[in-house]
Amino acid sequence: MLHLRSIELKPAAQELGAFPFNLPVIKTFPPLQFTTPVTFLVGENGSGKSTFLEAVAAGVGSPAIGDESVARDGTLVHARRLAEQMRFAWTKKTRRGFFLRAEDFFNFTKRLRAMSKELDDLAADYDQRFTGYGRLLATGSVEAQKSSLTNRYGADLDANSHGESFLKLFQARFVPGGLYLLDEPEAPLSPQRQLAFLMMLKEMVAKDAQFIIATHSPLLMAFPGAVILSFDTPPICAVKYDELEHVTLTKSFLADPEAFLRRL
Repeated sequence: MLHLRSIELKPAAQELGAFPFNLPVIKTFPPLQFTTPVTFLVGENGSGKSTFLEAVAAGVGSPAIGDESVARDGTLVHARRLAEQMRFAWTKKTRRGFFLRAEDFFNFTKRLRAMSKELDDLAADYDQRFTGYGRLLATGSVEAQKSSLTNRYGADLDANSHGESFLKLFQARFVPGGLYLLDEPEAPLSPQRQLAFLMMLKEMVAKDAQFIIATHSPLLMAFPGAVILSFDTPPICAVKYDELEHVTLTKSFLADPEAFLRRL
């Protein structure tokens, strides 16, 4: 299902000169129509795709995976300014989903560890302060919260590889009918785990989820039926998978790596 149908900039945005409004893709920003449940944003670093995705997250009020909300994160000041100049059209607005940058995962696991320790400390405090049935009720409540965390995210995310923990996070937090804004989710994933992630996308699309994903991964971009929007040459436009430099360069390298390595 397409929850978010389109995005356009207000006319006043063209009159603003400071970053991010001076980015070529923003100065030439066309009304964007989302026509498929999975949309990929591609382009070199600095092209504006991540800034755009962050602005979408701020504009739709997407919950963030990390230490701070999108509304308070100090690194997203420019994205919030851009979001103020955006208009969003919905088929049916959803409150489900989240925004995730790959680097925010470390802060998320840090927060989970802190929550787990707080629950352990609280249980120890209740064990000393209460007796009998009162102790049973108090510690039972804390243990239930700790069990809920463990069931959802595992006993210790740090005990797994980064890629395994990343996939566990997606398994725990993906729900039907959500809008998911993901910035380079492939960063910690091996090729095999990227394929597992594609399977998750397929399962969630079948459950009315929508994804907008900034990526450099030719594996992810191969998702069937996805639209790929290029930020490399303004204005933003749809490109075919086989015409992407990410894809053609990767194919050429794998076909004859020695030809590339001789140039080093």
